[in-house]
Amino acid sequence: MANVVFDLDGTLIDSARDLHSAVAKMLEEEGLAPLDLATVQRFIGNGVPMLIQRVMEHCFGAVEAFRHQKLLARFMHHYNAAPTALTRLYPYVAECLHILCLEGHRLAVCTNKPHAISRTILEELEVAQHFSAVFGGDTLPVKKPDPAPLLATAAALGPAPTLYVGDSEIDSETADRAGFPFLLFTEGYRKKPITAIPHLANFNDFRDLPRIIAAVIGEKAEALRT
Repeated sequence: MANVVFDLDGTLIDSARDLHSAVAKMLEEEGLAPLDLATVQRFIGNGVPMLIQRVMEHCFGAVEAFRHQKLLARFMHHYNAAPTALTRLYPYVAECLHILCLEGHRLAVCTNKPHAISRTILEELEVAQHFSAVFGGDTLPVKKPDPAPLLATAAALGPAPTLYVGDSEIDSETADRAGFPFLLFTEGYRKKPITAIPHLANFNDFRDLPRIIAAVIGEKAEALRT
């Protein structure tokens, strides 16, 4: 049995279209044309405040604190109104989570997305019941890649070998700093090539994840016996 902690955006869910839609509405209120989906997707990572900062840098060339707070509030207003209108689980995520729970693993989410909206998304996509803990970007004073959120998530699950499953360089750094093996989902929002992101194993199909986790846990157990 293991603690399996998941990132959310780009790992369990493909949320780029809803994030793009909320950014477009925010910019429309500023009298600006929307950015294309690929541009907004490049800005995802490090939490919503950083997303808005990157949008501002792209559109205005500078980030003023007061304007950032105003735009962040407008973005969250639009995003909270319909966080799963276009967001979907990646293929076979629901089936994978069900199998992992049946195998006795304890599951959690550690994301830079705000906690409340993360809970809402998991509930609306009907997978919240699989997770014993959800830590958001506002649960602690720090965000990933600081290891504190991941360490706190693992502690909430209880003593057991812990694995972190994510899709990005940020997730890889977080796992490394926390001292946990990292499993890389290759179909998310990473910015670098797979080979440039440190990881123990990678996968592009969630049907493979239970087997990978079993192999990793088996190897750790074998190492303890030798």
